[in-house]
Amino acid sequence: MKFSNIISISILRMYGVTSFAPNSYTMDVVISSKKNTAGANKRNRHDASGGVWGSSYRHRKRYNHNTNMFLWLHLKQNKKKTSFAVKQSDGDDDDDDDVTAAVTTTRRVESEEEEEEEEEEVREEGFPPKTLRSNRGLTENQVREKLEIYGENVLNPPKEKSWVELWAQQFDDRLVQILLVVAAISTASSVSQAMGSDPQSITTESMLELFVEPFIIILILMINAGVGVWQQLSAISSLEALKKLQPRLTTVLRQNNQGEDEWFTDIDASQLVPGDLIKVKVGDMVPADAYVCDLLSSAVLSVDESALSGESVSVEKEAIASNDWNTAICDGNDGYDSKPVNEQKSTLFSSTVITKGNAEAIVAKTGAQTEIGKIQKGIVSAEIIKTPLNERLDKFGNDLALLIAGICVAVWLISIPRFDDPSFASIFEGAVYYTKVAVSLGVAAIPEGLPAVITLVLALGTRRLAERNVIVRNLPSVETLGCVSIICTDKTGTLTTNQMTVESMLVMESQNNTNMWTELKVEGSSYYPIGKVNGLMEDELNACPSGAIADIFAVSVGCNDAQLVKTSDEVSIIGEPTEGALLTLAEKLAMKKEEGSLDRNRQRWLCDWKKYTTLDFDRKRKSMGVFCRNIHSGKETLLVKGAPNLLFERCTHVKLRSGSICEITDDIRDEFSSVITSLSSRPLRCLLLAVKDVDFDQYAGDIHRPEMFESIETGLTAVGIVGIRDPPRKEALESIRLCGQAGIRIAMITGDAKDTAVAIAKELTILPKDPMGTPLKAYEGKDFFSKSENEQKSLLASGNLVFYRTEPTDKQNIVKMLQSLGEVPAMTGDGVNDAPALRQANIGIAMGSGTEVAKEAADMILVDNSFSTIVKGVEEGRCIYANMQAFINFLISCNIGEVFAVFFASLFGFPSLLSSLQLLWVNLVTDGPPATALGYNPPDSEVMSRSPRDRNEEIITPWLLTRYFITGTYIAISTVGIFASYFLDSGLSFDEVRQWSTCAEWASNDSICLAFSQESLSIPQTLALSALVTVELLKALSSVSVDTSITKIGPQRNPALLLGVVIPFVIHLGILYSGKLGVPSIASSFGVVPLSVEQWISVFLWSLPILLIDDILKAYGKTINKNSHIANQ
Repeated sequence: MKFSNIISISILRMYGVTSFAPNSYTMDVVISSKKNTAGANKRNRHDASGGVWGSSYRHRKRYNHNTNMFLWLHLKQNKKKTSFAVKQSDGDDDDDDDVTAAVTTTRRVESEEEEEEEEEEVREEGFPPKTLRSNRGLTENQVREKLEIYGENVLNPPKEKSWVELWAQQFDDRLVQILLVVAAISTASSVSQAMGSDPQSITTESMLELFVEPFIIILILMINAGVGVWQQLSAISSLEALKKLQPRLTTVLRQNNQGEDEWFTDIDASQLVPGDLIKVKVGDMVPADAYVCDLLSSAVLSVDESALSGESVSVEKEAIASNDWNTAICDGNDGYDSKPVNEQKSTLFSSTVITKGNAEAIVAKTGAQTEIGKIQKGIVSAEIIKTPLNERLDKFGNDLALLIAGICVAVWLISIPRFDDPSFASIFEGAVYYTKVAVSLGVAAIPEGLPAVITLVLALGTRRLAERNVIVRNLPSVETLGCVSIICTDKTGTLTTNQMTVESMLVMESQNNTNMWTELKVEGSSYYPIGKVNGLMEDELNACPSGAIADIFAVSVGCNDAQLVKTSDEVSIIGEPTEGALLTLAEKLAMKKEEGSLDRNRQRWLCDWKKYTTLDFDRKRKSMGVFCRNIHSGKETLLVKGAPNLLFERCTHVKLRSGSICEITDDIRDEFSSVITSLSSRPLRCLLLAVKDVDFDQYAGDIHRPEMFESIETGLTAVGIVGIRDPPRKEALESIRLCGQAGIRIAMITGDAKDTAVAIAKELTILPKDPMGTPLKAYEGKDFFSKSENEQKSLLASGNLVFYRTEPTDKQNIVKMLQSLGEVPAMTGDGVNDAPALRQANIGIAMGSGTEVAKEAADMILVDNSFSTIVKGVEEGRCIYANMQAFINFLISCNIGEVFAVFFASLFGFPSLLSSLQLLWVNLVTDGPPATALGYNPPDSEVMSRSPRDRNEEIITPWLLTRYFITGTYIAISTVGIFASYFLDSGLSFDEVRQWSTCAEWASNDSICLAFSQESLSIPQTLALSALVTVELLKALSSVSVDTSITKIGPQRNPALLLGVVIPFVIHLGILYSGKLGVPSIASSFGVVPLSVEQWISVFLWSLPILLIDDILKAYGKTINKNSHIANQ
């Protein structure tokens, strides 16, 4: 036996020798054999920075496994040189076959004495050293040291916000900040009033009354912040529940406590380090980037890299070639992996899934250094786009702040001449009084409940979306869905099921004395074995056991390593998707289904047949074969499946459906080629299934020689063809039709080939089935980006698009370009390569089965991965926006009415119309519940028939603002009107009411002035307050629809609104009549009194006209919107 391979530095690293300084010394390698030392000795000189995990590692590994050899390593190091001695032996006493290698690395010699001492130590210790064993696994100390250098094998988690940060974030809102300012002014005013009061008159009740207003405002803000924090924490909690993708345990070779190698199956994947030797098998998720060093029990290793590359087809891997070892990577040094991802045929990437075969691999990179980690770093470069709602609310808040400040200052300035009225003890007291009036106006003007209602309505939207399988991570993004203008979607798993399915099966039949291929359509679109094979005779499998259908069943079941697995309410597979499709087909062919069993018929076949040898698939012959023997009859059969064109060349006969066999003629070959071309154009992935009766003993000497597999698989009999594809989701077609109706464009972005991408796009009507001479808008990624920027933008400006063979960066670039065109793109994705684009998009939508990196970058997560769920989300977003407009319409109209009421009363010089407490009560109790209930408005039937709104469209358009002012003006008129009518009905003139503060100068008797006392004012104030409450609640009933009359869409469609109106009115009645309920202090604290029946009739007469006014404005607004829509088109 010769051992001529040079022992490279990689072996030394395997044994823990890692502290080499590049180019600081050289290494002499001497390999000798005791059998023929002179002839076998070889000497080579290498730089110490040379090869990493060299080719000798693979040879050593094979020797250890196949010939039970042992390897010893001796190491001695001092300042002058490091000596290594390696011995490889077959373990017997015959030294003739033993191989010895001596390795010496030479450093600068500082003294001859040190050299002599070193050599003496080596001689004394002997060779091989008794203390060393053939360990390939890392020791506990080595792992600890490498963990300190490289860190744990985890991605850098995003920085979690503390409770304080989350809480502070809720106050980053203009409306909330305005309310804080008003609360501060109100507190300052209350403090000033308290300081100016007589200390003897200060009581607990008076202090509570002074500070109740700022206290309630702050309480509202705290509740609003609490809801916001709760929603964010709920989203985080939901996301944590989905973290099932990250592998936790892996199989690693490590040294045990006795210093011996041992495979540990329970090592946490986070503890992997570069240099670890791991095992991966079918169904495993790769825990780190690693190099395949050996394929175990199979010549094929297939990996699903769709999470990384977007490719739906599994990628085949191979053990790294010996000439690539010297450029491979170890301990973070770039080399072999500088190639593009799709060209690294020997690299396993973290979070990809093994679909076929098993292997040993050497961990090269962990954590943030993996390919996933690199992409995660790219996420931070993506610009975070503000949602349209945030932008509009910011602008609305700024405009409202200026408006409120202007009105408050105007009211205070108008009141300056009244500071010295006789009713005030001093000008300062008058100034403080009118300052409070101005603050009351500020309280009236600000919709205190608006931030809380917006948050609650968005939270309600997230709850409804959760019922539709959408987890929302970013609250405002719910509304943003409503203005999405283009959905950039992946194909695999979103538009399609991501479950390979046999859609067509062809068998040869004799028709009119002519043998022809007959196609049988196969129903179903998933791995669940539901659906029939159209054209299949009843129980044909058993009725014709020697026919082609029976053989198709046998090949589908026997030449297969996959398994069907039921998880919750769906079926998945372990193994290759193509083989999963064949298993599902086999169950459909059997027709007889048993309750609760996925593969009962497969299990029955395996009871009759024993599989004992597999001829693994390889790239050259592109086929797989399995030797089987019938347990009962002893019949031996070779079952084969493979690429049709190559496998059919090795077939000599075709079995007909009836069971008869015919020889393959030129006509049959021509027809076969035509059939395969037709199937491929649809496009379907075609497989030919074939069988061969064999005598296994004839091939016993060749079954372990892969180069002989092709010759074994000759003389076959073809039994059938199957056409497989990843079918579209059933609901996707209707969802895309809805998108077209709603003016939303679709851009399908996939890593698949053109034929597959275009075929699915045509089937789902993303692209026209018959373009009628118009070029299809389907572009390969690199071709599209090779065009000029203007041409790219021109192509993106209109219509649906398809991008195929795209790179990870293409998605983000497409999103950026769409945003520059004024579009509002939503981007779907599931792989780490999608994360930057998800962060960049206005709405990033991750798949529930996707990677954690994608989920962290997204605004929302689709639990069911379905495109139709996105469309439902768009509908929900539009509904939320319509509801938001409804309650803003209600709140702003009411607040304008309150502002105008206070302003008109001040302008006319009337006595105090409403106290600050009364206004605050109206804003909280009368406005809050109905506004919140409007968030439950059902979707408008026409919501998906309108084009997406412009992201720059104001929440309050000029027309809506006009409506608010008109309805608000009437609310003010009804409130001030009933207040003034009380005095006019009492015999006072309008001018006398205006001159109430100088009553003592013009009144003919004291009883007239008593009408303006605080006690007497409680009646007109109660009338004004009741009119304000009633007219606002009627306005709420009219706000079920922004544009549709209350006679067509009544409040009965929203039961929550009826409750939200009835409850505040009952509470108002309870306060007014609290004296009769035995709690008179409630009415007195609010300054109200009970009203008579005649007074209530007056209240309703002043209030009811709001319904007629609102309906007239709706009709006119609908005409304006219709004309605007026609103009835009």
